[in-house]
Amino acid sequence: MKFIQKTTAFLLTFLMISPIFAFSGGTTGKVKPLTDEQKIMHVLNRLGFGARPNDVAKVKAVGLQKYIEQQLNANSINDSAAENKVKDLDVMNLSTTELFARYPNPGGILRMLEQQGKIKNGKVAQTENIRRIGNEKPDVMPAGGTDEDKMSDVERRERRQKIAEIYGKYGFKQPNAIPQQIIENRVLRAVYSERQLQEVMVDFWQNHFNVYAGKNFVRWYIPSYERDVLRKNALGNFKDLLIGTAQHPAMLVYLDNFENVAPNSQSIADKGANKKQTSPAKAMNNPKVRERIKQQYGLSDKELDERLKQRQQNVPPKGKQAERGINENYARELMELHTLGVDGGYTQADIIEVAKCFTGWTVADPRGYRRLAAQIINGTEDKYQDRLSRQYGEKADSGTFIFNQNRHVAEDKIVLGQKIKTDGLNDGLKVLEMLVDSPATAKFIAKKLAVKFVSDNPSEAFVGRIAEAFHKSKGDVKTTLKAIFNDAEFFAPENYRAKIKTPIELAVSSIRTLGADTKADPAMIALLQKMGEVPYGYQAPTGYGDTAEDWVNTGSLLERLNYAIALSSGRIPNTKVDLSKFAAKDKAKMLDNAIAAILDDEISPTTKANLLKQIEQPLPEAKAGNEPGESMEIVNMRQNGQQGKRQGGGRVRLLDPSGNPEIYKIVSLVLGTPEFQRQ
Repeated sequence: MKFIQKTTAFLLTFLMISPIFAFSGGTTGKVKPLTDEQKIMHVLNRLGFGARPNDVAKVKAVGLQKYIEQQLNANSINDSAAENKVKDLDVMNLSTTELFARYPNPGGILRMLEQQGKIKNGKVAQTENIRRIGNEKPDVMPAGGTDEDKMSDVERRERRQKIAEIYGKYGFKQPNAIPQQIIENRVLRAVYSERQLQEVMVDFWQNHFNVYAGKNFVRWYIPSYERDVLRKNALGNFKDLLIGTAQHPAMLVYLDNFENVAPNSQSIADKGANKKQTSPAKAMNNPKVRERIKQQYGLSDKELDERLKQRQQNVPPKGKQAERGINENYARELMELHTLGVDGGYTQADIIEVAKCFTGWTVADPRGYRRLAAQIINGTEDKYQDRLSRQYGEKADSGTFIFNQNRHVAEDKIVLGQKIKTDGLNDGLKVLEMLVDSPATAKFIAKKLAVKFVSDNPSEAFVGRIAEAFHKSKGDVKTTLKAIFNDAEFFAPENYRAKIKTPIELAVSSIRTLGADTKADPAMIALLQKMGEVPYGYQAPTGYGDTAEDWVNTGSLLERLNYAIALSSGRIPNTKVDLSKFAAKDKAKMLDNAIAAILDDEISPTTKANLLKQIEQPLPEAKAGNEPGESMEIVNMRQNGQQGKRQGGGRVRLLDPSGNPEIYKIVSLVLGTPEFQRQ
């Protein structure tokens, strides 16, 4: 069986990287132009996530050009079916402040309550155990706020019991659900949305402006990031995307710009930052202050003194504190990955100057996911938000963008040879406008869009034409896409079925072509993870790749085949597929039915011959995890410091196979063909 898997993967790899074949049966000579039906299939594959049954007929009835125009104007399309599918994913409808309040960090809650004396010694665990739980760094492990592997079984049970009690009482939800709902939302919209081009562009911009859900506390910011920035502007203007991502806490935290400050600036982010600060120990000499603190946290004099002593012991010595100052991370990726490209003509000096322009671009109460729920428990939520507003000198909600003038480098800067006269927040906005208007940005974005929609190696002339459309329209996305879709190179025969589908494109197109129904639950997410792509799961700022070399290798192709088997054999929970339409009196006829429905009868003689051999062989069992064919890890994106290393957020099981084994074997093999793996 392992031999069959390896042989299948080898053949798929060979065929997927071999020269594009002609669907005329391999005849030599001039390649024929695409037929009208092939053009429709091309558009459904490139402007969307593949054809559903009867989609070709629907596009024929509307007219191809009118269909493209409709897709470019997504807001005019009724998308109630998709909206109905995602309506219960509450994470995607909440503001960041609401997410902080409803999906708090468990360790943060325990710490705050312990500090306030609401969890007494021995009630949950020994004081030191509670303190250890609360003082862990949930920024590093946001999914649970603690490394439970280091606890005893008793500590772990007590901790979980107390968390369950608190969460149940106040209606809180676990933050592990955030990344799962984010992925479910994307998959369900890709499967069911009539606004297919918009979904493709959300995917494109998510990778272009990538943030990683496993870093620090980014996951709490992603729902707003996708909803209010990427989806809102997916077919809008590049400038709005650039400003929106630059000011969004997801990007500010991911690329550390929320800590980008003028050297030697004050660490307190409020209007009173220049006031003389009093140490906690000195403040405790004031009897009134001591009494207020004791009452607030329910402490005795002895307990208060003990806490002060511990706090002083935990303060790092001078010279050991983290250096505050210019952080270049965002400035570098802004120019290299978001706008100009690596060959865009900027220097290290430009990076430093751009970083200075973005000092003070930060987040109000960035770690509110630790604190806000405790305020709700205490009934002090309104006072907490009022205190934030006073602290920042303007209305500020937890987890929202704020400009802090006290942290800004208030001096003129020179960026790309142009002087930017210091003007606070506008320094960064001027940089963004300058980058949008740069011809280098137009070329860089045009190349990425050409690779996305046309081929892995688009011609320089084609990229030039698209760049011109982008530049002349001042970054209008619709205008740029029209230029792509109206160009002869888009429908060139050599670009038909020439691109390899990414794992998400493969997963969604498989569901769509079979007319399957899915809820995109954790098992589906786990299979996507095993194929190598879940939204916001890529640690590097580059985002997932979009070329064959990013996805074509023996290991990934085996996982693709595993997915096809799991889908066709009904093993994915809450994903239903009816294969009865492929039934026939013999295997050869079943294969013909599958090729007609899934590949629109377009298959090379080599692939067809290989399939005829394979349908006589046993189908390899879908392998899904450490327990073959049974269970697997679900996604739980954590910061781990190592690219590609993932930790599971629990285990899910695949169902037992169902349906006619011969039919689902044939359908699986057809889904695994190079013709279907390409778009």
